[in-house]
Amino acid sequence: MRMKFHEQLDELTDRLASMCRLAGEAVQAATEALVLADLPLAGRVFDLNEQIEELRGPCEDLAMALLALQGPVARDLRQVVTGVHLVTDLSRMGGLVQHVAESVRRRHPGHVASGEAEELLSRMGRVAAELAGLAEWVLRTHDPELAAEIGRRDDELDDLHRRLLTLIEDPAWSGTIPAAVDVTLLGRFYERFGDHTVVVGRRVIFLVTGEQMTS
Repeated sequence: MRMKFHEQLDELTDRLASMCRLAGEAVQAATEALVLADLPLAGRVFDLNEQIEELRGPCEDLAMALLALQGPVARDLRQVVTGVHLVTDLSRMGGLVQHVAESVRRRHPGHVASGEAEELLSRMGRVAAELAGLAEWVLRTHDPELAAEIGRRDDELDDLHRRLLTLIEDPAWSGTIPAAVDVTLLGRFYERFGDHTVVVGRRVIFLVTGEQMTS
């Protein structure tokens, strides 16, 4: 019975890591679509997000079945409860990336952003994809030191976000009001994506140590 339980826990972990991998692929595709004004790439983001959502239900069902039928305690219980929360975080990551793709579709055949703003958004997208890769590895290894590294890498994303806001708030910026709105929203989508990877890391630290990481 216990062997079966841990096999199911491993299955849950693998599905969660797969959701994170798909989110990373989606943010990379969305960023390329943004820079290239590429409609097919934007469409791929929708396909990837659909795959994320297809994994969400089975993850939730498996976690609830483990809680109801196995009565886990201590670390096993933390792992199942953590899994329930992670499903929501990973789904939201996919949703945020889809917002980027929707912006590309809405402005096509034009670019959503240009010049320095586009470059900063591109860099934010690259860092976000790297954060998703770290988060996937943390989910697979349960390495608390690597989980803490996500927070440190997210600081780089936050710095890029601040630079983006400073750019469009500068009176010398020549962009239009619609462009400023687009850039502001896109920056927020990437910044929130990074925040969710940090939450993934914190949840894994709680899983391994039983301690909440608040900073």
